[in-house]
Amino acid sequence: MATQKKTTDVDYSMQEKILALYELQKIDSKIDEINKVKGELPLEVQDLEDEMAGMTTRIEHVNAEIEELNSLIKQRKREVDQAKIMIGNYKEQQNNVRNNREFDAITKEIEYQELEIELAEKRLKEYAAGIKAKKLQLEEAENLSKERAADLAAKKSELESIEVETAPQVAEYEAQRERVLSKIDERLLAAYERIRRNVRNGLAVVTVKRDACGGCFNRIPPQRQVDIRQGKKIIVCEYCGRILVADPEAAQE
Repeated sequence: MATQKKTTDVDYSMQEKILALYELQKIDSKIDEINKVKGELPLEVQDLEDEMAGMTTRIEHVNAEIEELNSLIKQRKREVDQAKIMIGNYKEQQNNVRNNREFDAITKEIEYQELEIELAEKRLKEYAAGIKAKKLQLEEAENLSKERAADLAAKKSELESIEVETAPQVAEYEAQRERVLSKIDERLLAAYERIRRNVRNGLAVVTVKRDACGGCFNRIPPQRQVDIRQGKKIIVCEYCGRILVADPEAAQE
């Protein structure tokens, strides 16, 4: 908003705005060069942070599954103990039966509880095997997490070292950028940023050198070169869409 006020307070000529765009491009190119030193480090750090977050979630999920299996083991053991108590009670009742029918009925109850114990013990073995498998998964995930954490720490350290080293330069370029931005209106700036995103090396503003576009090197017609030197309007390369400006060094010569 502050920049917007500056551009409306001062009535800069189109030629001044075009030169400001060229200066802005030079500053942004210097910042781009600094960012190139970082290479893929910012993306690598982000990817590792995302991977670490995913592994943390995975570890928490596996731990929750182990906890659930342990809870089921306790429940099944209580069921086995209860079934054994009931079998003991039924056997005592068999000693006091009055006829074969009662004896057979109690025998069936005992058999049923024995089947329940057999099923519970089968489940206990399954749960124990499940816990063993989950613990292996957990160990692998934790080991991988430690490796990734070490990688992340190393890459973060490297990136922070570069950022600390280049911070004074970046701060100076950012200050220069703010001063230049005061001469560029919002419409031109939006066009500049759009072109920068869509062209190679982020070069949105290029000079005409040897009668050719400094971006795509296609020949510029003589009359169009005259219009570019006059600086009365924004002229873009008909081949690559970059903003064309007269070469200040050639103009001085």
